[in-house]
Amino acid sequence: MKRKKKKFDPGELVLNLFMLVIALTMLIPILNLLAKSLSDPSLVPRMKGYQVWPSGLDLIHYEVIFSNQIIWTALKNSLFITIVGVVVNILVTTSLAYALTRPNLVGKKVIMVFLIVMMIFEPGIIQEYFVMKDVHLLDSLWSMVLYRSVSVYNVILLMRFFSETPEALLEAARIDGAGHIKILFSIFLPLNKIPIITVGMFYAVYRWNEFFHSSIFLSSRGNTVLQVFLRQFVVEGDTTALSALGTLDLSAINVSALRAATIIVTMVPILLLYPFILKYYTSGVLAGGVKE
Repeated sequence: MKRKKKKFDPGELVLNLFMLVIALTMLIPILNLLAKSLSDPSLVPRMKGYQVWPSGLDLIHYEVIFSNQIIWTALKNSLFITIVGVVVNILVTTSLAYALTRPNLVGKKVIMVFLIVMMIFEPGIIQEYFVMKDVHLLDSLWSMVLYRSVSVYNVILLMRFFSETPEALLEAARIDGAGHIKILFSIFLPLNKIPIITVGMFYAVYRWNEFFHSSIFLSSRGNTVLQVFLRQFVVEGDTTALSALGTLDLSAINVSALRAATIIVTMVPILLLYPFILKYYTSGVLAGGVKE
């Protein structure tokens, strides 16, 4: 049996070229930063435009970064806030989405109106600061873990998927004596794995990149996070954090390349997250569920 040749689709070609251009606009600046961070400090000023290959090869800039204890402290704090915070986000968001999709929930409309109003009219930083102060969480990593424990947008997103869960599965679970917690963790979470992972990724990226509230809620150097250090050094040009670098010869480095290396170190942990979650997008949202 002869296979039919695929017809040439100019629209698909234009779309692919457009997506390629978009991808290059994101990839080339990252490769340029990586090349600059790996280049010989004396050759960095000679690099042209968006050069994506190193001029020479020298790891001095990464030696400078990783010899600074503040970097390790900030990295540990950022990982703690992101990992624990995402777990809290997922638990609160899925629980709220499950409750709001139950048909017999009393006051559902009132709760939805309240959530939407809170989504539109967000509190100011002054109110948030005094709330953290009153609950004694200022200069504590838990202030950033508990902050924004739920996003109304993500709740509405999960409600859309939760509402499509086959009713036959829920009836069978109730007959077997399962309660709400058992139904949530044994049925809703496994069947809606992809949207939950997607929402978790949204939360992870937000928490990893958040610096504004971290700079306000966390004041001590021992509780600083990577994004605050990145802003101080890369954006504001504050080099005071480099005073504890030990015996390294700072005169031999290039400040621009050092900033590029700092950005790369900040980006790598969150970029490593994507390959681990892509495998979950190969199956359907309700794979293995009951078809009605």
